[in-house]
Amino acid sequence: MDDVRVLFVEDDEAIAQMYKLKLELDGYHVDVARDGEVALQMARSSLPDIIFLDIRLPKLDGLDVLEALRADPKTQRVPVVILSSHSERELVERGAKLGALDHLIKSKTTPAKLAGGVEGWLRG
Repeated sequence: MDDVRVLFVEDDEAIAQMYKLKLELDGYHVDVARDGEVALQMARSSLPDIIFLDIRLPKLDGLDVLEALRADPKTQRVPVVILSSHSERELVERGAKLGALDHLIKSKTTPAKLAGGVEGWLRG
């Protein structure tokens, strides 16, 4: 896939860099947002092809970001995959209701596994 733009939303810099590096090695263009407010601004301005979204974020929680993305006609169709340390059923269900394609758990998701799934998520 040519020029796939990924928005990776993660407040832990080490985690963000680890995934960003692998995604870039696989040929994706990656922007990183460190908090929910910046994530929303970046999503609206750059219109990424896919967003990987943490739930626990500074300023604006990931599910609130997802809700705002879905409410905005410009971003409502952008595929979103939640990548979180949290897997409580209510969080997973709320994410699914808001249209998240998947809910991945950081401790079980390697950068290679995440990068390998991008094309499948984009095909939806």
